[in-house]
Amino acid sequence: MEIRPAPVWLITNGATGSDVQARGVAEALGARHELFHVTPKAPWRWLAPWGPVAPGEVGDGARFSPPWPNLLISVGRQAAPYVRAIRNASGGEVFTVALQDPKTGPKAFDFIWAPEHDPVTGPNVLKTLTSPHRLNAARLREEGGKALDDLSSLPRPYVLLMVGGPNGVYRFDEAELDRLLALTDQAAGGGTVLATASRRTPPAFTEHLRQWVASRPARLYDGSGPNPYAGWVAVADAIIVTADSVNMAGEAASTGKPVHVFHPPGAEGSKFDRYHQALTATGATRPLEGRLDAWTYAPVDATTYIADALRRRLAERGVVLNAE
Repeated sequence: MEIRPAPVWLITNGATGSDVQARGVAEALGARHELFHVTPKAPWRWLAPWGPVAPGEVGDGARFSPPWPNLLISVGRQAAPYVRAIRNASGGEVFTVALQDPKTGPKAFDFIWAPEHDPVTGPNVLKTLTSPHRLNAARLREEGGKALDDLSSLPRPYVLLMVGGPNGVYRFDEAELDRLLALTDQAAGGGTVLATASRRTPPAFTEHLRQWVASRPARLYDGSGPNPYAGWVAVADAIIVTADSVNMAGEAASTGKPVHVFHPPGAEGSKFDRYHQALTATGATRPLEGRLDAWTYAPVDATTYIADALRRRLAERGVVLNAE
């Protein structure tokens, strides 16, 4: 049987965060999709997002060639020239989407999603506080079942601890990590801590976490082996997240579970500070104070919101997506 080309193409720069956003929206739309990474060489890389693609990249016989998809979702300015070239080659038939401000102005795309703090505006621009992600209900059910089987011998509550690392705003050193772990111990109260390190977590932090986990009911995912993250999100009774990552906090807020945010010093008046104030105002988060508070709120799920808005725009253009 002939396999039809995917009705949705995703083009990103290959960064994990970019792939997560693009795949999250595509999965929420429920359509089959294909992911492409682009790494243009100089001088094409220097000219993005305004310049052309290299000769032979788009068109008959090229990497990107007909039949064209119904929908093209891109992330990042390096992807923008490919979107423009494909839209031109298709005679404007491909509906084009940018996730994050493409820096080209809004008219270069049919639909743009951007975080609230980005300056891009226009009638085709949708902004949300949090970012799209892949923690959809079906994935959480599947991965949560596996996690419960694996963790059944460990005491509850299950407390998910999501650790980032220093950046240009937060003064997050090992002393602050010790403060975080002391507050986590108090909050967990004999339950199980499920700790995850991020791509920005310094090796010294990860080793510190490894030693800390070894002396208590806890698990650590340090980036090696199968990633239990989605399963741990699914089974967690409460979540602790460090404030340096807006994406981690936003993903946690999509669950409807209590989210306690650990704030290292240094962010006062910054965009991180404004983001966390806004997220707290939704009811999703509270500062970590050494105890697990229980509260409820409407999940802050940007992925579903973005997919619903995009589905309406596609319907206006007569574009119908399916999973075949």
